[in-house]
This record gives sequence, structure tokens and C-alpha cells, in this order.
Amino acid sequence: MTSLLKTLENEQATVALGQQIAQWMVPPLTLYLTGDLGAGKTTLSRGIIQSLGHKGAVKSPTYTLVEPYEFDDMDVFHFDLYRLSDPEELEFMGIRDYFTNKSICLVEWPNNGHGLLPEADIHLHLRYKESQRQVELNALTPVGQAIIDKLK
Repeated sequence: MTSLLKTLENEQATVALGQQIAQWMVPPLTLYLTGDLGAGKTTLSRGIIQSLGHKGAVKSPTYTLVEPYEFDDMDVFHFDLYRLSDPEELEFMGIRDYFTNKSICLVEWPNNGHGLLPEADIHLHLRYKESQRQVELNALTPVGQAIIDKLK
């Protein structure tokens, strides 16, 4: 599997990358988003979710752990596991019920749910690069590879 490295000049470029990714997304699909606080994980998620058809605001589900978005042909679940103190908490919320053949799951801070989350199709790691951001997209499955190939 290959990876792709992109520089994101500003917030608009981060949203635009999310929009580009969204046009190739088909359920079931899981994306892991990692990086420091403020690196752009939620901004990228916003670009994806709004491009899929959500008209309202997209906020970080830091306190609720998951924010659902329902569309006619799919469900999108945006997870933020930053405040998760024990991966076992995911069992209590029925984590496996979210990952279905009809769902796209965006998971911020996936390491905090280690052992209870399915493998990602694409791992996106965002980092600061001077006044910009840089994102590395790594395909972990053939489905993820197909999306990355279309982004090149």
C-alpha cells in the first residue's frame, strides 16, 4: 500500500481536501485521523461531512464521543476519542454497532480505542509544518488504496 503527502496552506485547503476525499467515499469505510491538538482533524472531517450533504455545523464530538449524521444511502459517524480514559468504555456504548456495511466512520484519536476498533481503510496523520499543515494519507486496505490513487 502507498502513501500520499500533501501540504495544506490554510483551513480552506484542509476543508477542500476533505471534499476531494468525500467524492470517492462509499460505505463501508473507516478513516483514522491522528495528529496533535489543533492540527486539523475536525476541519478535515467537516470538509468530508459537509461534502456528503450535511448542511449544518460540524463540531468535534469531544464530550459526546460520537456525532451521527444520517443520509439517505449511508450513515456517517464522527468519533473523537481524545477524552476516552479506557477503551472498555466503547463496549458500553455499543461501538461495534456503528461499523456497518452502510456506515462511514471518521475516528479522531483512534489509539485511545486500541483493540476495539476495526482496521482503518485510510490513516490520515496531520502535523504542523511552520504556518501550514501537512497531511500524510496511508492506505491500509485496497479500498483505501483506490481512494488515494484518485487523489494523486
